[in-house]
Amino acid sequence: MWIGDSRVTPREIPAAPLMGSFDFRVAVPSEILWTPLRKCDGMGRLVFGMMQSLDGYVDDVAGGLVLPPPGAALGRHFTDHVRDLAGALYGRRIYEIMRYWDDDRPEWDAADHDFAAAWRAQPKWVVSHTLNSVGANATLVGENVDAFVRRLKKDVDGEIDVAGPALAASLTDLGLIDEYRLYFRPFVLGGGKPYFAGVRPPLRIIASDRVGEDAVRLTCVPA
Repeated sequence: MWIGDSRVTPREIPAAPLMGSFDFRVAVPSEILWTPLRKCDGMGRLVFGMMQSLDGYVDDVAGGLVLPPPGAALGRHFTDHVRDLAGALYGRRIYEIMRYWDDDRPEWDAADHDFAAAWRAQPKWVVSHTLNSVGANATLVGENVDAFVRRLKKDVDGEIDVAGPALAASLTDLGLIDEYRLYFRPFVLGGGKPYFAGVRPPLRIIASDRVGEDAVRLTCVPA
């Protein structure tokens, strides 16, 4: 699972699908256009991308990943994405969920094993004040997150994934996220945890495309 792809839950949970093709439009509320962000220049780029419902929720109120797992093509997209990353920044909750991929499971298919291999090889930095330790190929970040991430962007060459809305909201406030990728899938949750956990930043859409079986990706940068 690249964060938000729901592959961490092997079961499907019913949602409200919108079947067939759909006319996709985005209305940008005026209140997200009111203040510029500080930008951090460096070699590394922070990218926050997650799957979400058409009404903008990444999971339910309880924090469960309720979007159905992606199909084969969308799953390959996320596996290739994780394989190409320079690393990923995690908050505690998302990191603990993703540790599902630490150990092989008998029910996995070949695609699951491919994703797990890509995820295990990925350098990880885990932001948490409560964890005492983290797993393989991971570094715990407990203090001075702002300074650490700015240094990371200067020292790491390539794309760094930001995992989870809460951490993304904090890094957005600091002006550290370079790109937002919103993967909309044709389901409506009606409530839950939104992609934007804090004040919505002013954004500019630079691309839109169809990904996999049923996702539309909007790529945005700070305005």
